[in-house]
Amino acid sequence: MKKKIDIYEALIEEGFDIGYTSVCSAINAINDKAKEAFIKAEYSQGDVCEFDWGDVRLFIAEELKYLQLAVFTTAKSNYRYAVIMPKQNTQCFQESHAKFFEHVGGVFKTMVYDNMKVAVKKFVGLNEKEPTEGLLKLSIYYGFKFRFCNVRRGNEKGHVEKSVEYIRRKAFSNKDNFESVEEANKYLEEVCLRLNKILQTTRDNKSAIELLEMEREGLLQNPPIFDSARIEEPRVDKYSTILIDSCHYSVPDNLVGKKIFVKVYLNRILCFYENEKICEHEKKHGLNEWTIKLEHYLKTLKKKPGALASSLAMKQIDPRLQKIYQDYYIKREREFIELIQLIYEKNLEEILQAIEVLKKINPIDITTEKIKAICNRGEIRKEKGLTNDISSTSEIDKYTAKISSKIYGLNRTFINYRFQFIYLCIIKCRLFPFCFLIYYLKMLRH
Repeated sequence: MKKKIDIYEALIEEGFDIGYTSVCSAINAINDKAKEAFIKAEYSQGDVCEFDWGDVRLFIAEELKYLQLAVFTTAKSNYRYAVIMPKQNTQCFQESHAKFFEHVGGVFKTMVYDNMKVAVKKFVGLNEKEPTEGLLKLSIYYGFKFRFCNVRRGNEKGHVEKSVEYIRRKAFSNKDNFESVEEANKYLEEVCLRLNKILQTTRDNKSAIELLEMEREGLLQNPPIFDSARIEEPRVDKYSTILIDSCHYSVPDNLVGKKIFVKVYLNRILCFYENEKICEHEKKHGLNEWTIKLEHYLKTLKKKPGALASSLAMKQIDPRLQKIYQDYYIKREREFIELIQLIYEKNLEEILQAIEVLKKINPIDITTEKIKAICNRGEIRKEKGLTNDISSTSEIDKYTAKISSKIYGLNRTFINYRFQFIYLCIIKCRLFPFCFLIYYLKMLRH
């Protein structure tokens, strides 16, 4: 856009004999004539809500992220609601609306938008706009009407225009570092709550929360939350993964080469095959990220156990499982694969408790078979109502652990069978005198 000096210089170049002050006076006169009057609007209860986007830069887990702020402002009560979204796409647009309607407990009769791409598909004539399919689905599902602002007329939804800048400044001018987007959204919710509690002098000294309570009587009924999932049917590749938005997600390895049905949500992915759910993943928003679950590769790893240690699946498992592998299963990959299978039949916490029991008995002899036996024993004891604590041990176990720690270097097979048999006889049957045990141990050391 040209400034006054630019217009003056252009006129001189074209040969006009005119002074700079004359040009300024003429431009000022034109601007004075162009000023327009605005009509103050009065809104009814539950009638109008305005929506807009705003960008926000935050540090998430110490990494700078460019995110989007979806902001809603009610025209009558000036109630503000905001949620952080990864992008300005249709899915985020729909999910932000679903969250807002769920939050207020109803649906406003009219939603107001500017000419954003997720709302306006194309212009028809001078003033008519064709809505996008995403907006149409929302409006049909929730039953609200919508209207668009005129081009370059942000004042026609002035409530939300100011709210975007206001919320962004109040929320993130002093705090912009979070561990996750979920944490940032929780913080943002607290900020909005605080802002909505402020008394408004232009609205009879009532807060936005109080006025929203009054507005709820005029809201449309809120149906079950809108399912904003995107449907895809990718084919499983040779790595037993599917590709969704440039990121890979693992599925069970018996599905290589087959097409599966996928529901892609904003923060999660649900995978189905033959009408059955086969797995769920957290949705990634980067590029070429791989999410691998070790249990999806058990069939393949049983055939190729040597591939386990260097696999991406191994690097992404629970750190506690990685430690178990390092402590007890190096060069015993087949057994570790059996342990993984056992974990998904039971649960990781139960396995960890079983290992703690075995460590008390003999810390150098941890095997999958023994872990399985401890877990099964725990189930039997629970069925009989004896105890709910899998880590409880019998008198024999405790006494054996105490003695075995003194002869730590003995052969494990000997400890597990002969040694426990002798003490079983002594403690339970009392067939041998204690002095025989002392003599026997001395003979072993020689």
